[in-house]
Amino acid sequence: MILIRFFEGAGYCGSLMATTCRITDELTMNLKGWIERDGVRLSPADVERMLREEPAALARCGGEFLLEWDDCIARDTFGIMPGQIAPGTICCGGREAARIAPDPPPCGLEEAIVTAVGLRSNEGAVAFSGGVDSALIAGLADLPCVAVGLRGSHDIARAAAAARMMGLDLAIVTPTEEEVAEALREVVRVIPDPTNPIDASIAATLSFVAAWAGENGHTRILAGQGADELFGGYARYLSSPDLAAELERDVMDHGRQRARDQAVAALHGAYFSMPYIDTRVVRAARAIPAGEKVRGGVRKHPLRTVAERHIPAEIARAEKKAMQYGSGIWRTMHQLTRQNGYKKSVQGYLTEISRAEHGN
Repeated sequence: MILIRFFEGAGYCGSLMATTCRITDELTMNLKGWIERDGVRLSPADVERMLREEPAALARCGGEFLLEWDDCIARDTFGIMPGQIAPGTICCGGREAARIAPDPPPCGLEEAIVTAVGLRSNEGAVAFSGGVDSALIAGLADLPCVAVGLRGSHDIARAAAAARMMGLDLAIVTPTEEEVAEALREVVRVIPDPTNPIDASIAATLSFVAAWAGENGHTRILAGQGADELFGGYARYLSSPDLAAELERDVMDHGRQRARDQAVAALHGAYFSMPYIDTRVVRAARAIPAGEKVRGGVRKHPLRTVAERHIPAEIARAEKKAMQYGSGIWRTMHQLTRQNGYKKSVQGYLTEISRAEHGN
């Protein structure tokens, strides 16, 4: 049993243990994202009813949300939805009142992924590259997909081939060099580390995904973020002297990446929904020994095993370049660097446009 006590004051209950509680006569609620309870996605009306009748239940809820009501605000446990409070907290009257700690029943990795994708698949689109991470989501979600890459890029060819094999509804965005330059100017205004070349190139790639989503009426974009860190997807893991420690460090650092990606999505009125960063999936992934995640030269071995049961084995087993490389954005960023007189100093080029965009 979770005991949560709110600070006394107008507008909220003295104790969240109360099974029946009137929040206010006229509840004012604003929900960004979505909330689930025990594997059931809640409608806004369900959430309002919960706040009125059983507010303690909020501490056990999963989802991707920023919820405001009366003098309180709550944010999902992983901080997927951006907000001004710490992830997994409930604050009332400007003070932390409780922690959010969903505890769904334990399950295996396959069930966890299927459930996580299913909860997110009632609306939106899938950011698709043809790799195992996004292909598994797309195969389970049955939503429109979008791929980004310069004309002739690896990701466009890979995504188109995978979409044909899987029978997916795929839109392809092929930005020009000028549009990449504009995207870089746009993203350096909002990402936490605008002069980091990797971050800037990833953010620029994602900006085209988010722009397409916004233009086509989608606010939710299902994406494969977190799979590399949870299941051992980076090439450097193959030679890691302490794989378990390196995986844990990367999982803990993923919050920084999420902040970057959501800042970009927000420019276009959207957000990235991350099925792999779900309590069920994270718990199941962490129960798998590091040596099983990278095995026999195969990265993300457990994820590929699950994927083979839902998508063609050829897609599940194929290796893929990182999005900034496969899309051609990284190469284009280097070309823009040289064109602007910085030779090989990509960071110098990003520093220049960042200063210009921030008015420094």
